[in-house]
Amino acid sequence: MILAPRLVSRCMFVLSLLLALAAPARAQAPSAVIAPVAALNAGLLRVMQEGKDTSFQTRMQLLTPIVQSSFDLPLILRNSIGGRYANFPAQEKTELLESFTQFTVASYVANFDSFSGERFDILPGLRQVGAETVVPTRILSGGTEAAKLDYVVHPTTAGYQIADVLLDGSISRVAVQRSDFRSLVASGHAGALITMLRDKVASFANGARQ
Repeated sequence: MILAPRLVSRCMFVLSLLLALAAPARAQAPSAVIAPVAALNAGLLRVMQEGKDTSFQTRMQLLTPIVQSSFDLPLILRNSIGGRYANFPAQEKTELLESFTQFTVASYVANFDSFSGERFDILPGLRQVGAETVVPTRILSGGTEAAKLDYVVHPTTAGYQIADVLLDGSISRVAVQRSDFRSLVASGHAGALITMLRDKVASFANGARQ
C-alpha cells in the first residue's frame, strides 16, 4: 500500500513527537538509578571533609538521613538475618532496625574519617540483574584506585535504593553480615544482636574501625 505524501508527513510527525516524548524518560532512568549512590558518595565526602575536628556524633547526625534515604535498610536487615527475622516480636524488630541503622552509619563515619583529596567515581556500564541494577563505582586516592565498590540498586516505593554493596565487585556485604549475625539470632530472639550492634557503635565512636 502506498501512502499519500500528506499522510506520510503526518505519520512522520507523530513518530517524531513520540520519540521526543520518550527520550527524556530514557535519559532520566539512569540518573534515577544512580541517584542513591551519588547521594551516598556526596555524604561520605562531606563527612570526610568534616574529619575528626567535628565530633563523631555530629558526623553521625550529618550522615544518618543520607544513609536512611540511600539504603533500603529494612530489606538489608531482613536479608542479613534470614528466615528467623519474621518470627521476631514487633518491638524487637523496631529496636533492631534502630540499632542496625546506627551501626551502618557509625561504620561509615568511622572508616571515612579524613580527607586527602579522595574522589568517588560512578563508572559506566550499569548491569541489569532482574529488577536490580548494579552500579559500579571506585574510590580514587592520590590518583590511584583505592577501592572498587558495586552497589546493587532496586526500585522501592521511596524511589531507587541500595539493597547491597559488593566489595571488589563480588564480596556481598549482606552475605558477610548474615555470617556474622547467624549465631546471635540462633535463639530465635534479637536481643544478643541488638546488644552487639550497640556495642559496635560505641567502639566506632571511641576510634575503632570495622
